[in-house]
Amino acid sequence: MPTHDDAEPSLTREDVIKVAMLARLALSENEISSLTQELTQIVGFVSQLSEIDTTDVEPLAHPLDSQNVFREDKPARSLKTADALRSAPRHDGECFLVPAVLGEASSA
Repeated sequence: MPTHDDAEPSLTREDVIKVAMLARLALSENEISSLTQELTQIVGFVSQLSEIDTTDVEPLAHPLDSQNVFREDKPARSLKTADALRSAPRHDGECFLVPAVLGEASSA
């Protein structure tokens, strides 16, 4: 992405094509043209943020004040295997049987 000292940042058509390829997106010529303009505008907005003086601003982990809303972790009786497997579409009596996700062969 080319940058210029006094110019607004811009993305090239090739930048958009590369990002689309990395994201495994098939874009039409119209989409490439449109996204080039839109993403250039977004990058421009983000670059405006660097102009803001944040010297006295504390970093945030979250934009809202929040607190832990989780319940206290107390030991409890576990679900029996048979009960857990009762509603499973496929199981072997001990485990759920699911299709392979990563192309690995299995006996499931």
